[in-house]
Amino acid sequence: MKTYEILKDLAIIIIVAKLMGLVARKCKAPMVVGEMIAGLIIGPCLLGVLKPNDFISQMAEIGVILIMFSAGLETNLQELKKSGFVALLIACAGVAVPLVCGTLLYMCFHGFAAVGSDEFFKALFIGCIITATSVGITVETLKEMGCLKGHVGQTILSAAIIDDIVGIIVLTFVLGFKDPESNTAAVTGRIFMFLAISFILGYFIYRIFKVVDERYPHTRRIPIIALSLCFIMAYVAEKYFGIADITGAYIAGIILCNVRDAEYIDRKVNVNGYMFFAPIFFVGIGLKTDLSHIDSSMIVFSLAFVLTAMLSKVIGCGLVARCCKFSGIDSLKIGAGMMTRGEVALIITNKGLGMKIIDPSYFTAVILLIIVSSIVTPILLKFLYSKSPDPEPIHN
Repeated sequence: MKTYEILKDLAIIIIVAKLMGLVARKCKAPMVVGEMIAGLIIGPCLLGVLKPNDFISQMAEIGVILIMFSAGLETNLQELKKSGFVALLIACAGVAVPLVCGTLLYMCFHGFAAVGSDEFFKALFIGCIITATSVGITVETLKEMGCLKGHVGQTILSAAIIDDIVGIIVLTFVLGFKDPESNTAAVTGRIFMFLAISFILGYFIYRIFKVVDERYPHTRRIPIIALSLCFIMAYVAEKYFGIADITGAYIAGIILCNVRDAEYIDRKVNVNGYMFFAPIFFVGIGLKTDLSHIDSSMIVFSLAFVLTAMLSKVIGCGLVARCCKFSGIDSLKIGAGMMTRGEVALIITNKGLGMKIIDPSYFTAVILLIIVSSIVTPILLKFLYSKSPDPEPIHN
């Protein structure tokens, strides 16, 4: 591919992605929805201006790694400590129930397969896609209503953070077991070895980074070193442990999330990530989405997929919240707040496509889920809070 062709493709992707992102924001939807639709418009589905190629795929992979690194940096470990056992239980239910429901949904449409077979892993992967919560829409809605700092709002926020961590761990196991030559002990051993080494080395890296950060605060070398750590962790995870590179990038972010300049690092990473690499990733999703094979059965599956994904979060998180002595309506608020899906669901889907676990047509179901959940969640939360307010606490 000629260099000037690459430049033309990049210009088209960035301009159309940003335009559609602004349109989506005006419609009160996440910008990523607009960027995905941009890919559908300029891709083979509609205009056919661009086609997926290796260069776009490689740039998109960097985008995914930066998104996950940023997610790790934004993890608030202090808040996790405060939230304690209740948020952990809600998050675990918010992963387990959708995982099981998504797996059963696929099997109901395509037949029940033997454990360990390719069809079984496809079903399990569909469950993985709907485990991740994207709490951004929920946070903005709660802020608007003045309820983010209330007990329910903080529980939703903490559970969503833990939810992402647990979901990534589950994905890591599923991808590890997908290898036909793998066995349970070997996969489990590799994953726990990587997590243990990351925990030990991460502590020392954090201490060193803290010293450097205090000596050279807000200097460009800080985000540069942090970004190097992100890429090294992503490389080591996949190369030496057979673990998804996004897991390594996410853990790199968690290692640095408590340094003084974590927000500064995140801001600098976002300049490159969200201005350049992330739009390429989301537009690439649209480019790879194949609507030519969409038939009535896939449409029915997509609708069932959306319904299952949303209800499983409400049921799983809501029931556990009720068992933890939240009121009935507060339990519904927590379940509704965990319904939204976003970047992580797309990242997981893209990873499955790259490993040839699922077909590109499943992107249609995921995109529909993101759009519907982003619209329904704010409406439902506002309705529930109108029935039972949970205002921010007043500090004297």
